[in-house]
Amino acid sequence: MCLAIPARIIELDGDKAVVDAMGNRWKAKTTLLPEARLGDLVLIHAGFAISLVDEQEAKKTWELIEEISKLQETQDKVSE
Repeated sequence: MCLAIPARIIELDGDKAVVDAMGNRWKAKTTLLPEARLGDLVLIHAGFAISLVDEQEAKKTWELIEEISKLQETQDKVSE
């Protein structure tokens, strides 16, 4: 299964971007989202920005990812 992750565009050169999500950075393409600008939050799927995302929704997703990460470190594997 592939997930789309919200990330902020921190570098942009044409349709080539570097994005950051929770301190993790990687390259992505904005070809499918030509209106994307430096500083925008975008949803990244399979290396492509596929939609703009608002700050509040991005933060909710990042919090869920953090919760999943912490859950994997526990022995009980039961969510709170």
